[in-house]
Amino acid sequence: MNIPAELKYTREHEWVKDNGDGTVTVGITDFAQSELGDIVFVELDEVGSTYDQEDVFGTVEAVKTVSELFAPVSGELTEVNVELEDDPELVNNEPYGAGWMAKFKLSDSTELDSLLSAEDYQDITG
Repeated sequence: MNIPAELKYTREHEWVKDNGDGTVTVGITDFAQSELGDIVFVELDEVGSTYDQEDVFGTVEAVKTVSELFAPVSGELTEVNVELEDDPELVNNEPYGAGWMAKFKLSDSTELDSLLSAEDYQDITG
């Protein structure tokens, strides 16, 4: 299982990349995509929507199940990965690259401190 050390993680299996400019990029982890199986559809909320930490901002549909996506931080949804509309399997193939899902403008950067490190995430996924 791939858990890049430079990212932060949530207990709901999202990864978070601090872009260093007050924004973050978010996706689901390699563990999450492997548990879901073949992803057939990704539905994300509208750009401009605002969230509190842990609010639902979309869903991922796999052959076997539908899973909600939770905002790892409070803020505004500034961009969604439109490539996933036509190619949702990018999440399976490149969960930390081309399979990213959304970008958020942080409203409280201290929330990043509450996220899991790669080592902590490894501990909960075993």
